[in-house]
Amino acid sequence: MALTKEKKKSLVDEFKAHEKDTGNPAIQVALITERIAQLTDHLKESPKDYASRQGLFKLVGERKQFLTYLKRTDPEKYQKVIQRFDLRK
Repeated sequence: MALTKEKKKSLVDEFKAHEKDTGNPAIQVALITERIAQLTDHLKESPKDYASRQGLFKLVGERKQFLTYLKRTDPEKYQKVIQRFDLRK
């Protein structure tokens, strides 16, 4: 259920600030959002998988913290991420 290397690389390339950037909050939000999408699809097929559900809730909280930080520090990049992934805020 992990992200493929190609998908991860494309997300990093889209949101990186410089050549060796991998820890940018926008990149983290992008990667977490993709993992959330995968877990959501998995839970539609396996609704009784409570361990995955707990992991999903943890990821949603982590993404919320990154988005709060991004909104405070770089509002323009925040808007770009929100629009790209069609998130509610």
